Amino acid sequence: MSDEGTPMEDVETFRLRARAWLKDNMPPRPEGLAHQRNFDRCRVLQKKLYDGGFAGVCFPKEYGGLGLTPAHQHALDEETMAYEMPLALNIPTFGIIGATLVEFCNHEQKLRYLPPMIRGEEVWVQFLSEPSSGSDLASLTTRATRDGDSFLLNGSKIWSSGAHAADYGILVARSNWDVPKHDGITVLLVKIDAPGVTVEQIIDSGGGDEFCQEFFDDARIPLSDVVGEIDSGWEVVRGLLANERNAMGNAAPLMSGVEVTRAERVKSDIFELAKETGQMQDHTVRQRVAEDFTLRFVEDELAGRIGGAMMKGQLNANGGALLRLLVARAAVRRADMALEIAGPTAAAWKEGAPEAEAGVRYIRRQAAEMGGGTTEMQRNLISERLLQMPREVAADRGIPFKDVRHNAKATERAKG
Repeated sequence: MSDEGTPMEDVETFRLRARAWLKDNMPPRPEGLAHQRNFDRCRVLQKKLYDGGFAGVCFPKEYGGLGLTPAHQHALDEETMAYEMPLALNIPTFGIIGATLVEFCNHEQKLRYLPPMIRGEEVWVQFLSEPSSGSDLASLTTRATRDGDSFLLNGSKIWSSGAHAADYGILVARSNWDVPKHDGITVLLVKIDAPGVTVEQIIDSGGGDEFCQEFFDDARIPLSDVVGEIDSGWEVVRGLLANERNAMGNAAPLMSGVEVTRAERVKSDIFELAKETGQMQDHTVRQRVAEDFTLRFVEDELAGRIGGAMMKGQLNANGGALLRLLVARAAVRRADMALEIAGPTAAAWKEGAPEAEAGVRYIRRQAAEMGGGTTEMQRNLISERLLQMPREVAADRGIPFKDVRHNAKATERAKG
């Protein structure tokens, strides 16, 4: 049954209906991946899906979704492989933030924020990392100070992908400095064009400008935009980070469409590079190609196994760390292999040369081990939360955050 008590459409009927509608309404999938980060285009495509009745498949019907199952979403994903989809909205809007709002927001917040998200009218971003607080997110120092029926927000966030094109952000701030670091955190929903919020784009090592830094100067956030309980936001943060791991590992049911089609998944860029550079007869290069195909097979199999185990309750939410770790390590390994095959021409190439991308890819390869949580943090989660190994020593555990040694800036804020 659906969440309104009416009979749920079976998966195959849904698939056939989607197949016919997609053929008549959605544009064909463009070559390459550049279209995926065009946010304005993605808003238009998402609205088209919504109008056609194929948006928010697994979101609750009460809040603008279809209230269907992951099996329905999987069927839609298979049918959309040949079409252009609003993929930029998957991470973080749907897979991470949408899932977090569904789980932790109150009824009024869901009514306000989920329907326009599903319609493609409001794009979301995460405000988590700070210039002095990355993997240890609980050490954050962005300050939320109570002022009547609002919080005044001061501080800075960084590495927020897509913030320049977003409408809202989910933000983690410190609201109580007199308790241990995990106990004084509040989660807020922030309108990006609100007074006191400034967004600046960052040019990364590969020339991209999707990363952003945000500055908050007495930005006023109403109490109605607090997610969960004041000073008890770490529970929400843990849920958000679990959703992030699942999304980065392609195991999030609220995402729609796939970045890589079957044909693109089978087609190895390492193989193409070896062929285009005329090295397919080199036995070392052939080993690299074989390694790449093996990694792709293992990633697909592990994604299915972990996703299935989590849906059946056989693996807890931290299971996503297994897939997230493999995907990150595989991405770095592929960048290394591409550089090995390209050789010196990856550093200096002629216009249009097949080796050109290998150099830029190598420079940016560490991003794969940082976005969505560093590989070191994934290993900690696997050891402590899945294998039940002892937690590593933390010198600030149980100490009021104002008494923990910080840099001068953080200390100044604490004394505020």
